[in-house]
Amino acid sequence: MIPTVDNILQNKYLDKDQIKLLLSLDNTEAETLFHKAHEVKNFHVGRKVYFRGLIEYSNICTKNCFYCGIRMDNSRYQRYVLSDDEVLEAARFANDNNFASIVIQAGERSSKDFTLTIENLLKRIHTETDGKLHVTLSLGEQTEETYKRWYDSGAHRYLLRIEVSNPGLYARLHPGDSRHTHKARLKALSLLRKTGYQVGSGVMIGLPFQTISDLAEDLCFFRDLDIDMVGMGPYIEHEDTPLYAFRDMIPSVTDRVNLSVKMVSILRIIMPDINIAATTALQALDPKGREKAIFAGANVIMPNLTPVKYRDNYLLYENKPNVKDQPDETKIALEKNIQAAGDEIGYGEWGDSRHYKRREAKSEKRNFL
Repeated sequence: MIPTVDNILQNKYLDKDQIKLLLSLDNTEAETLFHKAHEVKNFHVGRKVYFRGLIEYSNICTKNCFYCGIRMDNSRYQRYVLSDDEVLEAARFANDNNFASIVIQAGERSSKDFTLTIENLLKRIHTETDGKLHVTLSLGEQTEETYKRWYDSGAHRYLLRIEVSNPGLYARLHPGDSRHTHKARLKALSLLRKTGYQVGSGVMIGLPFQTISDLAEDLCFFRDLDIDMVGMGPYIEHEDTPLYAFRDMIPSVTDRVNLSVKMVSILRIIMPDINIAATTALQALDPKGREKAIFAGANVIMPNLTPVKYRDNYLLYENKPNVKDQPDETKIALEKNIQAAGDEIGYGEWGDSRHYKRREAKSEKRNFL
């Protein structure tokens, strides 16, 4: 007898096979899943959505991932690095508009000059906003020393997407050299946890060669690693990447959107108090994609604060939305999206992961005893 959606959702712990069944639901059955996730979200993290102002610091990257538009060997983009003043202006906008949090994202680099520049920027942001603005970094694999220096300089969250948790699939999506190993990615995630960060990760959904079993394993991966925050969304092809040759193997736009919202819902149910982002990639495929994700469990959204003149050169995938919108326009549009989903914006609140806080509280209690 095939279990019903309601029967599966009554389980306190969903195993991989049950998750696969939920990922395979048709549109009608999936509505039950979405409403369950909506209830879980409301109970565990509430109806607030937190802004993370996104600053795309640089598109210079030392990696050659087969799916990414800013991969090192793509010569079509003009490479750039924001000036310190441009970063600080974006940070001031976030602070003045009560976002309470920003994300500094860039291609992966680990040179001494780069790591020192980020360290100094973190200190300046902390000083100029009187410590009111929390900073999340998404700057790839670094040494333990670098992670600690950045943490001590004011960054307390770090997003490092695994992209795919299956080591075999990971190898198919990256060059076979020492700079692109699954093992190194896992080690970096471990170092982030050791350093004290709220640790985030994420995956692409609807890749060539990817199966429902792979996606179920991705969700189990987040749970097994006790991740604090997740940003995941549909894979979107880019013509300047090797993976573009396999574009006929990817699911339709509708299927990728639906599958992504199911992933958000299931993750909210199996990890009820983590932070989950409604990603820009969802909106790229569906004008209401982020609203759907918010209803189905997401509670974080990232308005783009990068100066408009640089955005055409930071396209990880094609058809990225709102690349010409000014920060004020983006803010107004997102307020409408969030209100349409029935939630409110947590202005002036850091919106730290409750999952992280709960784990830290347990650790402090153990140390005290």
